[in-house]
Amino acid sequence: MAERYNHKEIENKWQKRWEDQDIYRTFEDPSKPEKYILEMFPYPSGELHMGHVRNYSIGDVVARYNRMNGYNVLHPIGYDAFGLPAENAAIARGIHPKEWTYSNIDSMRVQLKQLGLSYDWDREITTASPDYYKWGQWLFLKFYERGLAYRKKANVNWCPGCETVLANEQVEAGMCWRCGTVAEIRELEQWFFKITDYTERLLDDLKLLDGWPERVRIMQRNWIGRSEGALVDFQIRGSDKKITVFTTRPDTLFGATFFLLAPEHPMVNELIKGTEYEAGAVEFRQKVAGETEIDRISAEKEKNGFFTGVYVINPVNGEEIPVYLADYIMMGYGTGAVMAVPAHDQRDFEFAMKYGLPIRAVIQPSGEMLNPDMMAQAYEGEGVMVNSGPFDGTPQTEGVKRVTEYLEEKGVGEAAVNYRLRDWLISRQRYWGNPIPVVYCETCGIVPVKEEDLPVILPEDVGITGFGGSPLAKHESFVKTVCPICDEPARRETDTMDTFVDSSWYFLRYCSPREDKLPFTKEAVDYWMPVDQYIGGIEHAVLHLLYSRFFTKVLYDMGMVSSVEPFKNLLTQGMVLKDGVTMSKSKGNVVSPVSIIDMYGADTARLFILFASPPEKELEWSDRGVEGSYRFLNRVWRLVEDNKQLVAGTTAAIPGELGSAERDLRYIVHKTIKRVTGDIARFSFNTAISATMELVNAMYKYGEGAGRNPAVIKEAIENLVLLLAPFAPHLTEELWEGLGKEKSIHLHAWPKYDPELAKAEEVTLVVQVNGKVRDKITVAADISEEDMRRTALASEKVIANIGDKHVRNIFVVPGKLVNIVAK
Repeated sequence: MAERYNHKEIENKWQKRWEDQDIYRTFEDPSKPEKYILEMFPYPSGELHMGHVRNYSIGDVVARYNRMNGYNVLHPIGYDAFGLPAENAAIARGIHPKEWTYSNIDSMRVQLKQLGLSYDWDREITTASPDYYKWGQWLFLKFYERGLAYRKKANVNWCPGCETVLANEQVEAGMCWRCGTVAEIRELEQWFFKITDYTERLLDDLKLLDGWPERVRIMQRNWIGRSEGALVDFQIRGSDKKITVFTTRPDTLFGATFFLLAPEHPMVNELIKGTEYEAGAVEFRQKVAGETEIDRISAEKEKNGFFTGVYVINPVNGEEIPVYLADYIMMGYGTGAVMAVPAHDQRDFEFAMKYGLPIRAVIQPSGEMLNPDMMAQAYEGEGVMVNSGPFDGTPQTEGVKRVTEYLEEKGVGEAAVNYRLRDWLISRQRYWGNPIPVVYCETCGIVPVKEEDLPVILPEDVGITGFGGSPLAKHESFVKTVCPICDEPARRETDTMDTFVDSSWYFLRYCSPREDKLPFTKEAVDYWMPVDQYIGGIEHAVLHLLYSRFFTKVLYDMGMVSSVEPFKNLLTQGMVLKDGVTMSKSKGNVVSPVSIIDMYGADTARLFILFASPPEKELEWSDRGVEGSYRFLNRVWRLVEDNKQLVAGTTAAIPGELGSAERDLRYIVHKTIKRVTGDIARFSFNTAISATMELVNAMYKYGEGAGRNPAVIKEAIENLVLLLAPFAPHLTEELWEGLGKEKSIHLHAWPKYDPELAKAEEVTLVVQVNGKVRDKITVAADISEEDMRRTALASEKVIANIGDKHVRNIFVVPGKLVNIVAK
């Protein structure tokens, strides 16, 4: 009988040996193909959660699989260590953020190693370390030199809870992405990165990312938000000043009967100052500032406005139209000003009805005459232009072009492309972040710190309360400095950079993490980049992924990298749920990875989390599922241990003539190798593990018979252990050694299958759509029901027949028929 499977002893043994032998250390090797496998690095909260375990287990399987397939694999780890959570946690505990952060890093490093992850620990980075953030400051200076970093006074999103500025991308449903406090609008001097200079490239290059989920590409495309239309100038009555609007419907200009401004528009103060409308406008703006963006733009919400007393002149017909502030107009899109055409825009229609403003139809649908007095809602469809002077009778689609040309001829407008994307606001009024490397001199103005004086060290002797803005502004020895140009007294910038700056290039630092002359060497990044497989949560689709793409393109233009995109392939894993909801401390449903590892072992935790659900889907935690994974590993342990003497003593080759039981087992072995190989490549880890379970069942069944062939058993045992190596690295390493192998299993070649042996008898699969035969496909006789469904849905004839219909159900007769119900 086999000895008991002692997961604690085995896992401690192999973690120590891997560390002692440094088997995952990676070097550039031009003689070998490379693979760069990367999971999004963690914020060091101090404790791993099951989402971490899932993310890192996925990445580790991919890394180990590619390493066994002959690739030189870079698989690094680090910590996204700056940011508000550390600062707030430190305030709550009365300690310094650095102490809190580095203590958590030490704890997380131990937990990551307990999982048996194949990281190159010599490449570990921490963004809060001066040897990292020095190069973040260096990159800021390079952006500044290229005009991509600039400072301006602007209306910004302010989080009262965190007491700092938020980028547009960090305001979610009108609230701070971090703490959930309702964001306010304030006017402050802030630093920005000019991401809008790269708008077209960020949009166009999405076509290069065919290894990304379409959902993520759509999210980025929508965030960038490209619209074609025209810029139109409206003269302010009695003034030489004008307000410009962007519209996608210049064909409706003759129907503009009033004019709307976002309450945050920079011209509002000038328009209302000293007038009888000033007090009311201020009150209205304050009220709107307390509303969330999602509420303001909601189609269901009643539209609210305030008349400013100002009129502008419609440039196409000379009409004077009133200017209102409106809560549903946002500064984040277009120019923050809108020509209101109530007959052809539903929101403007509702506003006009509420405030008794005129409605004029200028687009008539075919065969119908719109009467504004009888309209119950706006008409937003196509038609021909009416009440539009020289353009009457022009088809609406043609009218867009003709009116734009007219505006250009008159010098009151021009064709334009507008984007939703705005420049990236990077200033943060908090302590625990990377200092912005500029000083302010009364003589020289804004002056960048000299490169040789980097890094600007974040001082540690600060009092952090969380109130009253950044403590750096009160740190006299930090603030007081001298001008790098004139040597006169100067004041240091006290804002720190958004932590997304740190994570926008960390993947490049991994390529040469100890480089001290540059952020990274071009030779190293040219060898490793782009990242072949990036793994992380869908919540980073806009923020981190967009910023990383922006940084990479800037660095490409600087000649520092050769790839225009940072991540070739992207996998977004699903959330881990318990009792149907996301695990969280506040819900009291957190399962500690440490306790699972202690009770069942890291290999069990890894196996369960990879087996329970496809990686891109949500995973429901199951204690019974964990126990089932543990029982499976014990079955594998007993199977191999009971046969290891037989395997170690067998040197004979598999004979040419075999009995049916041996042939059946060899077929299952080679079929499993083929299936697991393909499944790992497709990230179908759950079906790969299922295949190994079927193999184990077949091996037990074969072992119960008489006259077992040692060579056949050896082939099956060795391949089983190899196939499980990426999933259960400790157990398989122990079993491999027990089989008499000297070299680590993780440095062994991935098993190859014999196509002839993996070939099963074939049958004809009949595929029906709504009961009618649409295809007949030759498949293996032992095809699984899941593969039958997959094969049927992949049929070109079936796809063509289903068309736009939705698949409602799929009925399977094993080995014979699939009927797809589509409506």
